Amino acid sequence: MPRATYVCSVCGQESPRWHGRCPGCGAWNTLVEERPAPGRGGGAAGNHAPSAGALFPVPLAEVDAPAVGRLSTGIAELDRVLGGGLVPGSLVLLGGAPGIGKSTITASALGHLAAAGRRTLYVTAEESAAQVKLRAERLGGAALRVPIVADTDLDAVVATIEAEAPDVCVIDSVQTLHAEGMNGSPGTVGQVREVAGRIARVAKQRHVATVLVGHVTKEGSLAGPRVLEHLVDCVLQFEGERERAYRTVRALKNRFGSTNEVGVFEMRDSGLVEVVDASARFVSEATRAPGSVVLCAMEGSRPLLVEVQALVAPSELVPPRRVVSGVDRNRLALLLAVLARHGAIGLGASDVFVSAAGGVRVDEPGADLAIALALASAARGVPLRIASDSQGSASRAAGPRSGGAVAGGRAVADGTDRPLAAFGEIGLTGELRYVAHPERRSAEAHKFGLAPVLSPEGPARTLRAALTAALGSAAPRARQAA
Repeated sequence: MPRATYVCSVCGQESPRWHGRCPGCGAWNTLVEERPAPGRGGGAAGNHAPSAGALFPVPLAEVDAPAVGRLSTGIAELDRVLGGGLVPGSLVLLGGAPGIGKSTITASALGHLAAAGRRTLYVTAEESAAQVKLRAERLGGAALRVPIVADTDLDAVVATIEAEAPDVCVIDSVQTLHAEGMNGSPGTVGQVREVAGRIARVAKQRHVATVLVGHVTKEGSLAGPRVLEHLVDCVLQFEGERERAYRTVRALKNRFGSTNEVGVFEMRDSGLVEVVDASARFVSEATRAPGSVVLCAMEGSRPLLVEVQALVAPSELVPPRRVVSGVDRNRLALLLAVLARHGAIGLGASDVFVSAAGGVRVDEPGADLAIALALASAARGVPLRIASDSQGSASRAAGPRSGGAVAGGRAVADGTDRPLAAFGEIGLTGELRYVAHPERRSAEAHKFGLAPVLSPEGPARTLRAALTAALGSAAPRARQAA
């Protein structure tokens, strides 16, 4: 009888016995028992299969690499993240929290492909065909023309793909399919690895662009063994909060395009709707209240204006709370230390809350200055603005104004009712550091009348100078040397 092995659900490390901690990646309580079915491996020593013949290497310059046309999903934001559309024969893993809209966006994409004359197939292993139809009815008539099968047996699904030969296939979800001959329930390490491997083989052989919908863990990472992410060609992460209207899709891995692109969607009664100009939505909702600042961020190749809000309140807890939404918690701790040391704003006895409005997540270092200014404004209780003595210099550094700009359908005056826009990285010694694409960030702010922009490109080269320019008389004073 074949002996059982223990496989790590994070890194795929195999071990002959159980460990509390994985010997490969060091994760705790991740080893899962996997017992091969009779006849699958575990042969006696010496009973090796005959070796295959040697392969003939070919120089890369002589390799034939024909151009492959991409399949447009009909959703411009999704095509942007994919790198221009789906590649025939590729595997795309789409992960996200329950209810975030994974099934909605895949059904909508299949509907557009079917309307364009492409052969499509929807495989559902979680819901019945009737349940999927109820969701597709709100997406329009094109989505209702997509053929669907509902089954959890891997052999039946693979046979259907080979018989139907679709151009694009969606499997929802990969963790619910079951492979006969493999022990364990659906979703276990062995099952997911076998299911993904067989689907990958048939997709490559038949040139079927396949989208695998995957689950996520409570920490937000993709569930299943890490080998699943290595096997597929593209990994897309669907982010956002179910209570918020906005959703974002970003690529964590993409063999056929960039991983720096992001797509923005809005959930409505009719399904997910593309947000073509996300900056207009966020700027129209921005305020000049204390603790609010507009961040000029870069998401891939396009600029994005996002409102960053901060709240500082006295705390009775030790240690005080540090709560973030959409920004890095460790980066917040660093900025609080720099503010205390080089900005004369100590928040060690206060609860601090920082949020990127709209459910957007910002991970780039260029958000440092906006977060620091929002914290200083919330701590001082005064709105941010460009002081009169530095406005002219900042305007010249930021570029020409765009008079009569419109934000979200309403005119933005040149007075003091405009929210402050800022971007820049903050070093540990309190200096403002250069970030990529400053011209494009500033141009996006000018488009909506948010000028001047506070950045490392202007006269303020340190955090203290930026606080003085944005807070004016409310800026903290330098400590006197002892």
